[in-house]
Amino acid sequence: MRDQADLSTARQSPTLIPSNGVRLLPPACRFVLRGGPAVMVAAGAATGLDLSTAACRSSSQGERAALWQGPDEQLLLTSVADGEALEQRLREALGALPHSLVDVSHRQIALEVQGPRAADVLNAGCPLDLHLNAFPVGMCTRTVLGKCDIVLWRKTATTFHVEVWRSFADYASRFLAEAGETL
Repeated sequence: MRDQADLSTARQSPTLIPSNGVRLLPPACRFVLRGGPAVMVAAGAATGLDLSTAACRSSSQGERAALWQGPDEQLLLTSVADGEALEQRLREALGALPHSLVDVSHRQIALEVQGPRAADVLNAGCPLDLHLNAFPVGMCTRTVLGKCDIVLWRKTATTFHVEVWRSFADYASRFLAEAGETL
């Protein structure tokens, strides 16, 4: 286990292009959980979240969230302060079940795209239909933004959470800044 000082040092934020409606979210702990239905039920009880089997849906409570990534995969998000405790609870709950739990906190960062034109800004490089009727609040999926892979989660009608690999953070922030300026 890493201590909190190691976690904050390992997750120093990259330099991003500032723009209206796009901001870097605070560092977070991220876990990829893979397993069958019994794993998802046990993990749901341990996290206090509904690890839904419904495709492309999320569940959140406070700073914890579970984003559906596939029939046997969830991306779990929580605060840095809660990360170690959550990991311990999951390991205890899942110990006897065949599963994979991988800490990917160092791999990615999160951006928030917010405002009345948030969907339009994202659609400058994302091929999904982000109209509220097609991509409702609580929906999440893997997709692309320009030339980089992202996980996109609609938190409110005008707020999106974008998970992007750290190595693409500069590109993604520049892309969103430019898209916001041209719309």
